[in-house]
Amino acid sequence: MDVRDGTTPAPTPAAATAAVDEAVPATRRRLRLITVIATFGGLLFGYDTGVINGALPYMTDDLGLTPLTEGMVTSSLLLGAALGAVTGGRLADARGRRRTVLLLAVLFFVGALGCTLAPTTEVMIVARFVLGLAVGGASVTVPVYLAEVSPAERRGALVTRNELMIVTGQLLAFTSNAMIARVFGESGGVWRWMLVVATLPAVVLWFGTLVMPESPRWLASRSRFGEALEVLKQVRSQGRAEAELTEVSALAVKDERERPGGWQDLKSTPWLRKLMFVGFGIAVVQQITGVNTIMYYGTQILTDAGFAAGSALTANIANGVISVLATFVGIWLLGRVPRRPMLMAGQIGTTAALLLIGVFSLVLLSGDPRAFAVLAMTVTFLAFQQGAISPVTWLMLSEIFPMRMRGFGTGVAVVVLWLTNFLIGLVFPSLVSGIGISSPFFLFVVAGVLSLTFVKRYVPETEGRTLETLEAELRTRFS
Repeated sequence: MDVRDGTTPAPTPAAATAAVDEAVPATRRRLRLITVIATFGGLLFGYDTGVINGALPYMTDDLGLTPLTEGMVTSSLLLGAALGAVTGGRLADARGRRRTVLLLAVLFFVGALGCTLAPTTEVMIVARFVLGLAVGGASVTVPVYLAEVSPAERRGALVTRNELMIVTGQLLAFTSNAMIARVFGESGGVWRWMLVVATLPAVVLWFGTLVMPESPRWLASRSRFGEALEVLKQVRSQGRAEAELTEVSALAVKDERERPGGWQDLKSTPWLRKLMFVGFGIAVVQQITGVNTIMYYGTQILTDAGFAAGSALTANIANGVISVLATFVGIWLLGRVPRRPMLMAGQIGTTAALLLIGVFSLVLLSGDPRAFAVLAMTVTFLAFQQGAISPVTWLMLSEIFPMRMRGFGTGVAVVVLWLTNFLIGLVFPSLVSGIGISSPFFLFVVAGVLSLTFVKRYVPETEGRTLETLEAELRTRFS
């Protein structure tokens, strides 16, 4: 039977799981290699967002930054990421996931080099914006690619490897910042050495992507079923690949009749509008915890709490270490705990930690007790954030949208995520300058309570379904 006629029933999840157990070691190795290469986009995402944490104090002196321009340098990347997310999502739908990643690797390299060589604040802002285009595009394309190439029962673990690489990139940034600062001391331009390191993984990503296959689901959406089957055979057993292609192709034919997804679909299809609202909410929930105030301004927060400048750089490494360890725990939990309860547990933990950061900053005198109390709470906060909220966010955003508009839908939701991130990153230095370090954290506590209410009421469970089964369930739920 031709798989394109869509008459063969889709395999059950149980049958699919049994089939994957027959996979030969070669297919497992191939899937691991694809995952490692693709997630170099996440590594660059993490390094380029985290490096500003240690570079900013030195850059402030060299470029003469004010609290306003400091926020602009930090947040220009985030504004670029918002545009890069929606553009990258549309490009990934139109031209393919693999070609998009190749382009992003070039942007990562050019943006990092531009930041390194920037002679003025204005050039730095532009270069950070270009770098943001790559970060935003990667934040959409890499999780979607991994979701589409992964077996259903391993999708959670494999997609969240990207989150692991993001926090690994941030840890690499924090560590290299501290090492470079110790080697070069207070010499002029030390921040340029911190920034140039990001060119190396960009080169690895470009060459690695040359040997990656295209997403089988994207190929099927273009009626390239033979190529899709060949890709599936690289990462599945023979029987699993053929059964999965039948299911994917039947849905691809149906989606082809309904046209590729876009703005018109949102206007004309009520259930997609409701689903997009949920995607927006998940994106905002991840950001209004205030996570990136710690990832971007952690060194300054610790300095304000009582650490010396050099000690704050070193202490900030603890934030990177706990982020990596917590993400390992999160990946383990995703195979055992449903997504929605995990997200809510993370919100409760982060909100409690933020409340205590605000309280300690307000009531304790500056010095070692205050410094180590704040450090302990930032570490606790990141344990819940990176161990629960962040991996579930990126995984759910790669899962919930239908195949014909997965890149577009994920891209638009991630635009909201980056715009929220941009606003927080832009105003946080001015808030701290105007009302002190503790008050902004109380604002994040209020936001955390509202977020928990949203998740409990609106966010669906996505664990344990193929992407095709999940699409059918969500269509029914929101219709």
